[in-house]
Amino acid sequence: MLFICCCYIIYLDGKLNVEFSSPEFSQLEALYPEVNNGGSFYPQDCIPPDDVAVIIPYRDRDLHLRTFLLNIHSFLMRQKLHYQIFVVEQVANQTFNRGKLMNVGYVEAQRLFNWSCLVFHDVDLLPENDLNPYWCVDTPRHLSAAVDKFQYKLPYQTIFGGVSALTASQFEVINGFSNNFWGWGGEDDDMVLLGRFSVHRHPGKYARYKMIKHQQESMNNANACRFNLLKFTNMLWRRSGLSNLNYRLLNISVNRLYTKMTVDLYEEQSRREIRRFCAG
Repeated sequence: MLFICCCYIIYLDGKLNVEFSSPEFSQLEALYPEVNNGGSFYPQDCIPPDDVAVIIPYRDRDLHLRTFLLNIHSFLMRQKLHYQIFVVEQVANQTFNRGKLMNVGYVEAQRLFNWSCLVFHDVDLLPENDLNPYWCVDTPRHLSAAVDKFQYKLPYQTIFGGVSALTASQFEVINGFSNNFWGWGGEDDDMVLLGRFSVHRHPGKYARYKMIKHQQESMNNANACRFNLLKFTNMLWRRSGLSNLNYRLLNISVNRLYTKMTVDLYEEQSRREIRRFCAG
């Protein structure tokens, strides 16, 4: 008879040595024979505490993805989670839209399994301590509270970006992320400004991350409209998110260590809907 993995802490190391190398995918696959096709894992010796979809908004960061997979699979397996890694890639000729990609990841992941917990994870953030649990609680959790780029301090109190965890029901209640934020910044602040939930954070000694250094992407410049849009959060949130999500799924590829979705986010059509909020 199997029991719930309640004593998971005996499997954990606490502070980790983060690896910054980027092995070839064949090498990574050899490292993790326990991981099933599509990047899923289910512990065999106990009942996992949560069913977790790890959703990564992504575009053209192959080296970062390999580094991320090297670190994250061992991290999650030690926490005895049932999980799967979903990489949601936007086509190349559009302005990056992190919030909309995460909404797509949620919808498409739920078609494959009824995931109870969602972890939205930037590909360039690597956890430093496996005592930072990647499962959901009764309030949304901001997991990446202490990042080396910010001297392990919160850059501002309402930050929710980087790595965050919500239950499926919490995500539905707030209508997911806004689809309106094209370019860098705004989608996480928009969610917090709704004020529908308080946000939980683990102490900084556990919620520590290293950021992979990289240059700014050419199609991910700061969103000049983000501050205007944030003024209208309480007016727009029901209309922008899961409720009006439009996209075209171009491809799903099931790789050994992750499932990748390639999507067209219909930028031109979507931008027309917010033009009046971005004028001036």
